[in-house]
Amino acid sequence: MKKKSKSNWYPLDNAGKLYPSIMSWRVSTIFRISSTLTEYVDSTLLQQALNLVIKRFPYFQVNLRPGLFWYYFDHTKKTPKVEEEKYYPCIRLELKKKGTFPFRVIYYKKRVSVEFSHSITDGTGGIIFLQSLLKEYFKLKKINFIDEDTSFFNYNDVPKEEEFEDSFKRYLNKTTPPPYRLPKAFHFPMPLDTKGVYHIVTGILPVKNILEISKNHGVTLTEFIIAVYFDTILDYIKELKKENPKIKLNPIILNVPVSLRKLYDSKTLRNFFISVTPMIDPRLLDYSFDEILAYVHQYMKEKTHKRFIDQQITKNIKSELSFLNRSTPLFIKNLVLPIAYSRLGEGSYTSGISNVGKITMPKELEPLIERFEAYPPPSEGNKIKIVMASYKDNLYITFGKVTYDKTIEKLFFRKLRKMGIVSKIETNNSFIHK
Repeated sequence: MKKKSKSNWYPLDNAGKLYPSIMSWRVSTIFRISSTLTEYVDSTLLQQALNLVIKRFPYFQVNLRPGLFWYYFDHTKKTPKVEEEKYYPCIRLELKKKGTFPFRVIYYKKRVSVEFSHSITDGTGGIIFLQSLLKEYFKLKKINFIDEDTSFFNYNDVPKEEEFEDSFKRYLNKTTPPPYRLPKAFHFPMPLDTKGVYHIVTGILPVKNILEISKNHGVTLTEFIIAVYFDTILDYIKELKKENPKIKLNPIILNVPVSLRKLYDSKTLRNFFISVTPMIDPRLLDYSFDEILAYVHQYMKEKTHKRFIDQQITKNIKSELSFLNRSTPLFIKNLVLPIAYSRLGEGSYTSGISNVGKITMPKELEPLIERFEAYPPPSEGNKIKIVMASYKDNLYITFGKVTYDKTIEKLFFRKLRKMGIVSKIETNNSFIHK
């Protein structure tokens, strides 16, 4: 094993440093990657699989500890216990409580889910962990399959040093200027539900259908869905204007996370993403869908170029390494950062929309897994967020909401239906909060 992987502690990466200080019941920082099997989960075998696979992810086998200036992760030999799901998804982890892991493994009937704090990893890390866990689970069930995909980890493999790295610091270009600050964004004037309640609405649609329509428009699937979401929010604002013509309209700004691993050839399993932020002025309400689509396509093409990504990395690293941040004690950061995040972070976004991409498993295991989906972390400042994931023939578009208002998702899926994209809608409203 490489020298670095033997370390008993790990500093949080650049993106992860913020999250422990802002965690609350309203802002849990917890996201979920979920799989639904074709048979009921054997919790004993799932625990055995976790006991094996956790050794392959030493950077996840950790507890959060406070330092003088920043939190850090301390390695532990203990293994988390799988839990039967009893509450709403993505609820807060008591990370600062002794012995708490920055993730949990949950099962419910046929579903296996992993929930991670963003302080330790992003969606890519969560997906690789769940894939590897399921692989070991099916091995214990004596299911034979050909293990050719190198993105799935075997528990007895030696972790690679690059998996531990903070790639933000590795790829920092010190000569690149930071980007300009975003303005304050439009926010949905919707009531918050009770703390800890998280509404999930998932639309299931044929991925082939939406890929064909996106291709016919000359855009990617992600760009197409972003444009539909912009159009949905504009329609929502039109109705608000009818009720209150004097309503102040800030720009609609979407937070779109982009994984940087392919662009920089990084193998890190820690956070390595930045957010691009397409923006539309809602005071000009007469946008056609084609105009929105053209704007989104051009924006994503431009802002995912390396020169603009470098700007975001520069901004993040320079903020972390500033004298003020390096010299401010942790207890003061815990007081200041939640306020700063609310105003300068989520205050700059209307909503978030992410595509974690196509999730795969060994061919022999595909008939045993019905679906994969992802849930965004709940947030008081961005009451509604979207995450997309595809598996086999279907795309799963999930709205995570801390409001009981159903207007946005209804408008969104109706728009898709008018375009010939029919969705099957599922919610967790029937889930009993025990």
